[in-house]
Amino acid sequence: MLLEIENLTKVYRTGTRANDGINLGIGEGEVFGLLGHNGAGKTTLVNQVVGLLRPTSGSIRIDGKDMVAAPGLARKLCSFQAQAQVPIDGLTPRQAIDLLGQLRGASSADVRRRRERLVDALDLAEWLDVDAARLSGGVKRLVAFAMAAVSPGRVVMLDEPTNDVDPVRRRLLWRQVRTLADHGAAVLLVTHNVIEAERSVDRLAILDEGRVIAEGTPAELKARVGAALRLELVLDPGALEPPASPFGLSAVQIGNRLMVAVPMDAAGEAVAWAEWLKTAGSVEEFTLGPATLEDVYVALVGDSGAELAVSEEVFDATAA
Repeated sequence: MLLEIENLTKVYRTGTRANDGINLGIGEGEVFGLLGHNGAGKTTLVNQVVGLLRPTSGSIRIDGKDMVAAPGLARKLCSFQAQAQVPIDGLTPRQAIDLLGQLRGASSADVRRRRERLVDALDLAEWLDVDAARLSGGVKRLVAFAMAAVSPGRVVMLDEPTNDVDPVRRRLLWRQVRTLADHGAAVLLVTHNVIEAERSVDRLAILDEGRVIAEGTPAELKARVGAALRLELVLDPGALEPPASPFGLSAVQIGNRLMVAVPMDAAGEAVAWAEWLKTAGSVEEFTLGPATLEDVYVALVGDSGAELAVSEEVFDATAA
């Protein structure tokens, strides 16, 4: 593995255990996702890998080299897009991207060629020479990604890279994430966007309260749900209690949504049951579709993963 994390633990002075015995390995050419709700320990883990935080215990190795002992080397071997917006007001995207490439030691000619490809791929040309103070949050996120990718390290760390990015350019960005991996980088992607994770990663780990509670490919993790289909019921606000699933599998409620696992051979029965509930006034609407990583997450974490519920913005992203 290119990046090896063993028994990594981070305890803050307040006593908060942000990471608790994490073991992960990420290979060259792999996009690996960290999925979890806010406060699950994702950003703390990333900050330790890039040398911004020192672990309480455990080890981090890149190409066999000890990053805890040499945090300066970690920053050289890793390129990083932080969760917070990069403070580039006063610079243009051209200047910011070129500056980062040169700081990472690339030649001016290589930086220029790479920047031109990224600007074209991300459709950023119209903003290339605009002061960043005048850019939208989404465009700034794309510029921050280009800054991390213009001279990529052996490991590329992306912390919520698509925040505020419009649906069309999200797809452009994900193609560039794949390109980074295809050219040999190990890409560690931090996200709470379930659909993007499912589409974009080769493997992923689900974090909860600082621990890895599940790891595998999207298909392997979805197999843990025990069903091929998901029936989502939007409950009527006046319903006294959620209906009990007749299928003997998981049923999890988050807010007014009830997500019921359904076997493939019970699709017709599920629709008939949902129609009966709607006629009875217990349900306002329903949808039946394939099981998703959201089902896995909710089954494992329950209500603490409520913000992973699919939003209108995520539906827009899938339709673009």
